[in-house]
Amino acid sequence: MDVFPSDRSAAALAVLASLVAFGAAGCESDGYAAGKGTSSSKGAAGETIPTVSFINYVYDDVPPLEGPSLRLIEDRFHIRLKPRFVPQSDYTSKLSVLMASGTIPDVVSLRDLDSSFFNWAKQGAFLPLDDYYETYPTLRQVPAHIRDQFYVNGHIYGIPRYSPSQYSFVIMLRKDWLNRLNLPVPTSYEELKKTALAFTRNDPDGNGKTDTYGIALSQDIGPDYNAGAYWSADAWYHKDALGRFIPGIIGPGRREVIGMLAELYKEGAVTKDFAVLNWSQGNKEFYTGKTGIFIATPRGMSETYMRTLLSLNPNAEFAFVEPFAAPDGSRGYTSQSGFMGITALSAELADDPEKVERIMNVIDFGRTFIPPAERTPNTPDYDWRLGRLGKGYTIDGQGGLTLTKTSEGKVPSSYLFDSFMWAPGDEANQYSAFYQIPQLRELTAGIEQMFVRYKDRTYINPARGIVTATRSQKETELTKYALAEQTKMIVGQRPVSEWETMVKEWMDRGGADIVKEVNESILQRSK
Repeated sequence: MDVFPSDRSAAALAVLASLVAFGAAGCESDGYAAGKGTSSSKGAAGETIPTVSFINYVYDDVPPLEGPSLRLIEDRFHIRLKPRFVPQSDYTSKLSVLMASGTIPDVVSLRDLDSSFFNWAKQGAFLPLDDYYETYPTLRQVPAHIRDQFYVNGHIYGIPRYSPSQYSFVIMLRKDWLNRLNLPVPTSYEELKKTALAFTRNDPDGNGKTDTYGIALSQDIGPDYNAGAYWSADAWYHKDALGRFIPGIIGPGRREVIGMLAELYKEGAVTKDFAVLNWSQGNKEFYTGKTGIFIATPRGMSETYMRTLLSLNPNAEFAFVEPFAAPDGSRGYTSQSGFMGITALSAELADDPEKVERIMNVIDFGRTFIPPAERTPNTPDYDWRLGRLGKGYTIDGQGGLTLTKTSEGKVPSSYLFDSFMWAPGDEANQYSAFYQIPQLRELTAGIEQMFVRYKDRTYINPARGIVTATRSQKETELTKYALAEQTKMIVGQRPVSEWETMVKEWMDRGGADIVKEVNESILQRSK
């Protein structure tokens, strides 16, 4: 989920070829039948060209079922693609019906690593991909902690689509406010609390009014102001008395964050009505200059929001915190899932290795990383991905790139099974270089460099990708319960001293079963 509204201006050029396959949506396309009745045809030279059925979810306009891109794909990879595009809002239900019918496309896109994926894999719907992870370069690049999430009964059944695995959200502050009040960038929660109080009491913007405060917050206690895995609500970092991992949302690090927010709320240093503000409204508290502490990340920052802030505060500058040193000596952020979407192949392809090879060649091509500096018409593969200069896209005198309309079907990336280029490291994407606003480029470049420095300290979340029966049924409900009780603690309706009582309530409501099942899966995964 994007933390900031998507602002596809210059930053979009860095990820354009990766995102375009997910940039199409609208209404479900007609004329699709997933059956294998017409599995091949003859090419111009008499070569047998297999027909490959494919289903994918889309967000904006729907690519046509015929067009120049499909011919380009056929000429290059010697497959005849038969796609189906479904709006993402309907995708889960439509895919479930299709899978239940037994008419499974050759290539299936899945949005989430959930119980459906695991159930379908266990039922034999998907092709084991273990051997291909050893054969194709972009699959060999997938780190073990990401790859291992796709194991079912000892085999790998999915290919993850790239998303940064290290870039989490970090605490951002108004550097100009720090400078005005002669304050350092915080290195602990105690220092962060003092900074938030100073931003509330000491006129950091220098306008002579008491009209600013410390920390922007919105409903569901968003964002998660963690300064490392020790305090993360998502990471299974801490252990209980039995030595079992527990979710961060009920851990001691989280208690420290909630305790700080409760103290600041009493002093008016946290958004007063945060419990009823949606995410967009919470964002605006920072981007209209009311508050001096929020979050940032290299990818997905909104230039629209930043322009609003700079129009009100032209001299605004920004700083960010490095991970705080935890009580146990650790210092680093939590790994992210490392993927956004999944590609799976039908088990029926087991008897057609040549067809699988052609499909895998397309997948590997779409995932092959092209450095940002080489994403120009002079790079043949990049030029081909976008349909070739003057046909699929144009470039203006200032270097601005414009794609043809999706409905014209001229951009091959719209049809690739996986067009998310797998970066050799998050920093290789150079997201910061593509922001137009200097302050935003400087901020995000600094964060990118920080993540490089702490790369070896990234905490690999052991519960990532584990799906159990109770977790699927109750985790969402239990998370809502924990957030509701922690909200009460922040606003003073329940004392923070009742933390352990809250944890017991969480356990009694089904959390104990989740902890048991997840830890069993962690042990099984490690064998």
